[in-house]
Amino acid sequence: MKKYLFHSTIFLALLLSVPAVKAQKSDDDKIRKVLYFNPEVEPDIEEIEEPTNNAFFSSVSDILSGYRKNKMLRAEIQIPFDEVDPKTIVEYCTNNDADFAIVSKVKYFKVGIGRYVFSNQVVVSMKLFDENGNLLTESDYDTYRKNMRLLGSTENSVKIGTNGAVKGILKKLRKIKPSAEAGF
Repeated sequence: MKKYLFHSTIFLALLLSVPAVKAQKSDDDKIRKVLYFNPEVEPDIEEIEEPTNNAFFSSVSDILSGYRKNKMLRAEIQIPFDEVDPKTIVEYCTNNDADFAIVSKVKYFKVGIGRYVFSNQVVVSMKLFDENGNLLTESDYDTYRKNMRLLGSTENSVKIGTNGAVKGILKKLRKIKPSAEAGF
């Protein structure tokens, strides 16, 4: 009987200690939520905004699917890239329970004489803010200069540019704060 009671007590102690260990999760185990705003598209032509947004978010979701500790949130509004208001970032992060926010811009190269003649080359720029509206880092990726990419679809160029800009942010973030990269 004593043996049975002893094993029961140990089993009960182990059973009660498991939730305590789970409750002590470190900050690195926390799932981080990253809020992405629709990218500002330059030039501002309505016909190219929706395909650009689709390519941009397709690339972002592909990238973040490799990071298990992150969750992508999408805000269906556009914030001007050059005039980011920290109060707006704080408000959106608070309302969406986000840890970070990314404001981005996709700039198409204009080629030729006509008004609507564009190249498939893009520059994707991103700014990373924390939940308090502080700018942590920024990055840009020029598909022509970095890849020497002359042929291919515009959608693919937006995806390559987005991938390059996110990698640039992660690289700069590692230099700034080594522990923050693990969470991003």
